[in-house]
Amino acid sequence: MKIYVDADACPVKDIIIKEAQKHAIEVFLVKSYAHFSTQDDPKGVTSVYVDSEKEAADYRIMSMIAANDMLITQDYGLASLALEKNTTVIHHKGFLYSLENIDFLLETRYQSAQARKSGHRTKGPKAFSNEDRNKFHALFKELLN
Repeated sequence: MKIYVDADACPVKDIIIKEAQKHAIEVFLVKSYAHFSTQDDPKGVTSVYVDSEKEAADYRIMSMIAANDMLITQDYGLASLALEKNTTVIHHKGFLYSLENIDFLLETRYQSAQARKSGHRTKGPKAFSNEDRNKFHALFKELLN
């Protein structure tokens, strides 16, 4: 198993790296060149840089990921594609994507986009909280064990 992270806006990279190192699992942080760093990656972690194009990270992740790997992303579309490759997909707020819930999530996203196009205001996502961080950490540890 390898762990892939849609890393540009992921607030739990520190948890992912720490827990993966305990299990000697490779981590790939896929991010745009806009987030380039000259700092060395921790042991077992590889930063993969992509262009800043809208779907560049998604395409790179999908070209690298395989069955039984794990992906952390908040992107429902990418989660949907990764599920089809028989991977474990987790949202950074601590819930698992599944074949049972992905259609609902995609439909909700679509309806919100349609409402915004027609001039309605929709609520954005709630701010990331310590409760979300703890929920992610507990789920991630459980999945690794």
